[in-house]
Amino acid sequence: MSRGVRTHPDRRVEKELLQTHNYVGGLDEVGRGALAGPVSVGLAVVGPSTDDAFPDGLADSKQLTARVRTGLVAPVRSWLVDYAVAHASPAEIDERGIVGALRLAGLRALQGVAERGHAPGVIILDGVADWLTAPQPDLLSALERGECPDEMPRPDASLPTPPVRMEVRADARCAVVAAASVLAKVERDALMADLDDPGYRWASNKGYASPAHIKGLTALGASDQHRRSWHLPGLDRRG
Repeated sequence: MSRGVRTHPDRRVEKELLQTHNYVGGLDEVGRGALAGPVSVGLAVVGPSTDDAFPDGLADSKQLTARVRTGLVAPVRSWLVDYAVAHASPAEIDERGIVGALRLAGLRALQGVAERGHAPGVIILDGVADWLTAPQPDLLSALERGECPDEMPRPDASLPTPPVRMEVRADARCAVVAAASVLAKVERDALMADLDDPGYRWASNKGYASPAHIKGLTALGASDQHRRSWHLPGLDRRG
């Protein structure tokens, strides 16, 4: 496909999976490459009764303007059986690494819909790397089994991780994953815009490495919202 040409999502993959599962989830993340703020995971759930006609204009959130994304939130929520957006904090990213933090946020989103009776039987995940399913042995698996010190947070051990179907460019090709991407992007952008900001320009850069953000890092140093385990540009130039 030529660069700049929008891919329009469809329901082919999710409808195939709905032949054998009551609920199918689409999962997408936002904030993975940011220098600051949480990493956020959106989960969208569809079922056999979900309308074939998904919201007009739905697409990968990266292909949409902020205004269009925000306008899609209410129609997307109405179209879905259920949805959740969950986060892992900068401190959790530093503690677990980005993949562990993504999985933690994904489990939190899954727990949210499971508590309302809508746990998906299978997940469609964008890309080629399954960050939701833990390898064995794995720290987060140990947490789930209770094999961890009491002071460490542990996910709900009763919640199994559903099987994952990887789909390249699922956020652009699969309607349920596009829905998850829109919900996650809008919520995380709002969180970043609402943060106390002494000069990092969160509202405009959402924690990514913009020139204004790097200028703020140079002048102010790292804040509690920064991922301190990462190499943060600008800090080595502070005088």
